[in-house]
Amino acid sequence: MLRLVFLITAMSLSAFAHAFDLQQLSDQLARPSVVHGAFIQEKHLRSLPQPLTSQGNFVLAKDFGLLWLLDTPLKQDYRITSAGIARRNIDGSWQMIPGKTAGAEQNRLFLAVLQGDSSGLQRDFELQLSGDAQAWQLTLVPRSLMLQQVFRQININGGALVQRIELQETQGDSTLLKMIDSTGSQPLSDSEHADFVH
Repeated sequence: MLRLVFLITAMSLSAFAHAFDLQQLSDQLARPSVVHGAFIQEKHLRSLPQPLTSQGNFVLAKDFGLLWLLDTPLKQDYRITSAGIARRNIDGSWQMIPGKTAGAEQNRLFLAVLQGDSSGLQRDFELQLSGDAQAWQLTLVPRSLMLQQVFRQININGGALVQRIELQETQGDSTLLKMIDSTGSQPLSDSEHADFVH
């Protein structure tokens, strides 16, 4: 009898340990107000034998948006906010990029993923979460016809923060983003704050 009680207790504890849900993931990703890190982006095109690789740094601020600072193969800074996407000019000013392109849609999704906005993602995707708080995978399968024409599915992996995003496109191309050395312990610098508000 004691063994049976122990077995039932162990099973219920194990079920509790694995009950990691979308709300917990959202809360976990939304916890740091600022995340700094580096990224490597690989664009795999069916027509090319090697992926197109770009590298840089990013700053994700909960109250503002995302700075995407490309270093190679060319130096270019982008700011992604709820207002849209802006590109830094040579004189340091920001210029909005017009239009609702597929790239703009991709960046909006990217921002929602990094900020842990599962309610925003659920409007556009079926979400399937597996794993636990230390190692999880979220699979996004598009609901709308427009998104189905662009993406087959999106796979996101992480722990305390997002570590890897893979965008599988319907035409067979894919984009892999690796987030490296991400930390949520550094506040915005004065210059980063200025980039968001000007």
